[in-house]
Amino acid sequence: MANPLNRSDLLSLEQYAEQRDDLRRKVIAHKKPRRVGIGPSLFLYFEDRLTIQYQVQEMLRIEKIFEADGIQEELDTYNPLIPDGANLKATAMLEYQDVNERKRQLALLKGIEDLVWLQVDGFDRVYAISNEDLERSNEEKTSAVHFMRFELEPGMISALKEGAALSLGSSHEYYQHTTEASVESRNALLADLD
Repeated sequence: MANPLNRSDLLSLEQYAEQRDDLRRKVIAHKKPRRVGIGPSLFLYFEDRLTIQYQVQEMLRIEKIFEADGIQEELDTYNPLIPDGANLKATAMLEYQDVNERKRQLALLKGIEDLVWLQVDGFDRVYAISNEDLERSNEEKTSAVHFMRFELEPGMISALKEGAALSLGSSHEYYQHTTEASVESRNALLADLD
């Protein structure tokens, strides 16, 4: 891991309460280009050190965790979601507003987590390595949330830095969509590849 979070990177609960609104605004703006939609219902939220720091701070606040062991447990849970310079990591969400439609689609889309990919122009697709922490799907349905890692070769990273296009997609039988990342999104993700 390139730069994991440590306890010294976190604010105390009191400090966080004072700075939360400002930090929240900063993180919302930071996350905007890091959200990439694939088709109408699959969204990848690419994580980095700032997004994970915010998530840890929020968990500590919500759970009122202030003891060293509890803080370390949260860090151990979330640090693996920080990219290490040779990969991109994302929280993938299948978003359906209607509960019945969501249930139907999650049953239909079993296995989609293994069929999500990204592609640097001129290179082969890189399929997601999903849910390394625990299995989120079963025989009946996929989960609405998956954690994904995309491992990139050095040549892919160089090509992206030189301006190559970045496409993302799904090759699931019932969800075949492709999208090209905007220049803004591609540039935001380049920061994860240093």
